[in-house]
Amino acid sequence: MLNVFIGFVIVGPVLGLAVASLFYEGELLSDMQNPDLHPGIVGPLLITQSIATLIGLIIFPLLHIAAIERKNINAFFPVQEKTAVVLVLLMGLGLTFMISISPLVEWNINLKFPEFLKGFETWAREAEDRTAKLTEAMTTFGSLTDLFIAIIVIALLPAIGEELVFRGMFQNELFRGTGNAHLAIWGSAIIFSTIHFQFYGFVPRLLLGALFGYLYFWSGNLLIPMFAHFFNNAFGVTMIYLHQQKITDLNVEDNTAAPLHYVILNIVLTIGLLYYIRKHYQDRLRQTSNQY
Repeated sequence: MLNVFIGFVIVGPVLGLAVASLFYEGELLSDMQNPDLHPGIVGPLLITQSIATLIGLIIFPLLHIAAIERKNINAFFPVQEKTAVVLVLLMGLGLTFMISISPLVEWNINLKFPEFLKGFETWAREAEDRTAKLTEAMTTFGSLTDLFIAIIVIALLPAIGEELVFRGMFQNELFRGTGNAHLAIWGSAIIFSTIHFQFYGFVPRLLLGALFGYLYFWSGNLLIPMFAHFFNNAFGVTMIYLHQQKITDLNVEDNTAAPLHYVILNIVLTIGLLYYIRKHYQDRLRQTSNQY
């Protein structure tokens, strides 16, 4: 899958920067380091990310699947009964899961390293701060149009592309190589979290990747983790917009853990929803116990 890696790391970002630079008069790469000082960079940032995602995580993988693996993309999206019901349940699961892992979010973002790892901690914190600045620039909304564009760039395209690559390709390849579904799911989740280069969100993103992995393993339908991924991102972006507009006091960018009784309640609800979804696909799991 070297061609997919090349598309994701090189071709997509380079094309994105090339197109975005046509709409920006400054030094795009340099100014990206301090987007708060360059308000006009937001549009080019969104263009860069959307093209990088579209080329690197969607078009290149689709070409790989069709031309090299010679698979029909429709095989990733089988027609199944009660899919609409599952999608509704996934919205509830997305909310309960966010609250359930909120203590881990708070712990991970405030993690301190021993003195001998001080160099790594400094590098990781600086990388985290740069990413936070870019995210803040892309999620400062002046209108509903800005929100709609952000949902496409930050929620829809990554949900399609990242699930296609990390679950549809990496997870399947790891399963074929190891014969162990759990190793495949957690292995692809580790790659998924690592590739974001945000160590202070590594553990929550790892768990999120594993969640998407199990949803794909149980359902055999890539639409299921794609929708769960989309809802997770779109909910966050929408809540940021509502908070900025002073429509809600809930600030999803506040990484403080939810109260313990809420966490416990939502862990119970999360387990219940996961049990129901797995049970829904139980017959399929029995029939395809050795393959996706």
